[in-house]
Amino acid sequence: MRIKLTFLVSVITIFLMAGCGFKVVNQSGLIDFKIENISTSGDNRVSYIIKNKLLPYSKSNGKKLITLEIDLNRKKMIKEKNIKNETTKFEISISAVVQYRSDENGRFEISKKGDYNVASQYSQTLTNEKKLVKTLSEDIAENIIEELILRTNDT
Repeated sequence: MRIKLTFLVSVITIFLMAGCGFKVVNQSGLIDFKIENISTSGDNRVSYIIKNKLLPYSKSNGKKLITLEIDLNRKKMIKEKNIKNETTKFEISISAVVQYRSDENGRFEISKKGDYNVASQYSQTLTNEKKLVKTLSEDIAENIIEELILRTNDT
């Protein structure tokens, strides 16, 4: 009897969890614009990554043409030091001020922070920094696309 009750409760739980109605929104169907021009200023590595991440989201048959001006700022700060006063962790902060022009003009700001550890070898420390910069830049590019979808589909 106890086995049947446990089985029945687990089956009911599975059906309730599977039928919750959650659906992943397909953002590619929401993109209804074409990025006509992207001009960036600031850090070259970050702007290269963001440009390459934004261009595939541009549809060739989009109804609205958008021109983007992105001003990037990257700061590297010491986050932690050990007892010998050696740096053990750095923090990188990347902020982007995006101005867009289409039917209407707009402006928004996105910023991301992250930290990385200092390794025993300098080359490994540089690799850690490059990985973090790439991750933060890709996150900023995705946030720019999400914000553009929200702002252009409202009108």
